[in-house]
Amino acid sequence: QVRLVESGGGLVQPGGSLRLSCAASGFTLNDYAIGWLRQAPGKKRDGVSCITGSDGGTYYADSVKGRFTISRDNAKNTVYLQMNGLKPDDTGVYYCVAERLTYGVPLCFTPLTNFRSWGQGTQVTVSS
Repeated sequence: QVRLVESGGGLVQPGGSLRLSCAASGFTLNDYAIGWLRQAPGKKRDGVSCITGSDGGTYYADSVKGRFTISRDNAKNTVYLQMNGLKPDDTGVYYCVAERLTYGVPLCFTPLTNFRSWGQGTQVTVSS
């Protein structure tokens, strides 16, 4: 059974940093694409970043390029989202999502909201 558990959210001042973790169980990272979505209050969920388990290819939304870095630790079966230079607009609930890789389908460049496995979410608040 696929299970995703997020951690690392919290309250941070503008310009600060946080590192989110997504601990995966029930599957190996190499077989999946893992993404991060966020939902700000009153807004729809948006894809933030994604990493492909097999080749480590990555995707970033334009709004976070240069500030966020996604990475994985296969030994720990965990994906991380390092968030630097945080802005109030980054506030929201961050969800880790996963989808099994399909040959020839660049999953990280498809809507992450279609991924079928979700974590419970972790709150990130950027405020002074």
